[in-house]
Amino acid sequence: MLGDGRHAVEMIREREPGFLILDLMLPGKDGLTICREVRQFSTVPIMMLTAKVDEIDRLIGLELGADDYVCKPFSPREVVARIRTIQRRLQQQYRQPTAGSELRYRDITLALEKYQCSVEGQRIELTPVEFKMLRGFVSQPGRVFSRDQLMDMAYTDERVVSDRTIDTHVKNLRRKLSRSGTEEAQIQSIYGVGYKLE
Repeated sequence: MLGDGRHAVEMIREREPGFLILDLMLPGKDGLTICREVRQFSTVPIMMLTAKVDEIDRLIGLELGADDYVCKPFSPREVVARIRTIQRRLQQQYRQPTAGSELRYRDITLALEKYQCSVEGQRIELTPVEFKMLRGFVSQPGRVFSRDQLMDMAYTDERVVSDRTIDTHVKNLRRKLSRSGTEEAQIQSIYGVGYKLE
């Protein structure tokens, strides 16, 4: 546990932890800044803790790559349960067989056993939630997924998240794919229904 955020990123880079819990209001360097910097080199699961309950704060956390978000006051049991759920999902993903472990669509390649995404050989850093959503799109290109279907795809612990949360994840995926230079595969909005990959 580290009570000061100033040296957090350096320690995370050196020790490579399996899970991060970041308080939004850490002294020295706040949790959102740490989250943004960690996402530049790691896909480690990140949970944000905060006393701020405004929706904009939650959305900012998701946009920067946080996997979950818990508002104070909270039950320690709830936090532990959420951590275990995320860890179970990752263990299931890493147990996938290596045979046929790549998905390809146009210029997108997903290495399922490594949880990695690339466009024309260029690596793209995705959060676990973003990767699962893109895996669904790539596995069934042209299919329209509703927000509820994307929610079930991304969150296997049956938690309830808002439509805005799903929209934020899709927006992040679009931005990352766009930055990679892909012109072939695009996530399109289908008004009143959901999203599809073309």
